[in-house]
Amino acid sequence: MQRPSTQPKPKRGTKPVVALAAKAEKPSFKEEMGESVPATPMDTTQTRQGDKGRGQPPKPTLALAYDFDGTLAPGNMQEHAFMPTVSIDRGQFWTEVKQLAKSQEADEVLVYMHLMLEKARAARVPVHRKDIQSFGSKLRLFSGVRNWFGRIDAYGKSSGVRIEHYIISSGIKEIVEGTSIGTRFKAVFASSFLYDPNDVATWPALALNYTTKTQYLFRINKGSLTVTDHSKINSYVPQHERRIPFEHIVYIGDGETDIPCFRLVKELGGHSIAVYDAASSDGPAKSEKLMSEGRISFAAPADYGADKRLDRVVKGIIDKVAADYYLALLGKAPR
Repeated sequence: MQRPSTQPKPKRGTKPVVALAAKAEKPSFKEEMGESVPATPMDTTQTRQGDKGRGQPPKPTLALAYDFDGTLAPGNMQEHAFMPTVSIDRGQFWTEVKQLAKSQEADEVLVYMHLMLEKARAARVPVHRKDIQSFGSKLRLFSGVRNWFGRIDAYGKSSGVRIEHYIISSGIKEIVEGTSIGTRFKAVFASSFLYDPNDVATWPALALNYTTKTQYLFRINKGSLTVTDHSKINSYVPQHERRIPFEHIVYIGDGETDIPCFRLVKELGGHSIAVYDAASSDGPAKSEKLMSEGRISFAAPADYGADKRLDRVVKGIIDKVAADYYLALLGKAPR
């Protein structure tokens, strides 16, 4: 007669699951080379503060990392408030950016930040930190964005998965912070300005372009969220000791400038989602191309409303993270 199982029972509401083999403790060759291997769900760095010392197993964390322009809001953030304030034509501005970057062999992000300050001074528009942040309040977000974070957080909590939201954007950090959703993120990784003692912007402090954005995925992965911390981000950390494994990272972006992040997350076991403006005639075709080239896992209109395609995709990923976690728990030898 078979004895009753002494393994931990799945959380109420989860489906029956089968045991998986436990992952070996010894680091593999892939780990030594920095490549992705299945994460160990029992990573104690993901233990919730309330679980410590109470004998409860740690819960998994899922990181949702978003681009901003074209992902959470239509168009480029500089076009919505800054350009009208300084009376600049957006087409003329971006043409000037490209021409100056080409002639000086400069990074386009640094050039557009330089031109923002130059145009503002010429128009006698103040560029204090609070002035730049105020541009964020004028941004129009995609449908459903304002209620998205609370709804996804609640779904994660009900599934036993902690949700963290991040921004990784070539746009302006101060403008993101000034939006109605600016406080929803654990960290905002975006281009930003240096300020003088009077809090006036004087020079670019940090610039993120489409390739340097990948650095911040590793910061999320390793738990190194301070941009001036170069020690932890460059140190070797075994996969099972990293705060959030790539398998638990979702990157949401809108186009070609997100391809390095799309590819990195997808190839290391996470999920990449391309969103597109439903009002755009070529949006679906661009996403279909990214899908056919194997760069993304999913595509969806940039509608963040309840039960829309994007909502269902992200909730499905949360369900998968929860199921993998409980399968791994059952795969451990009973005590």
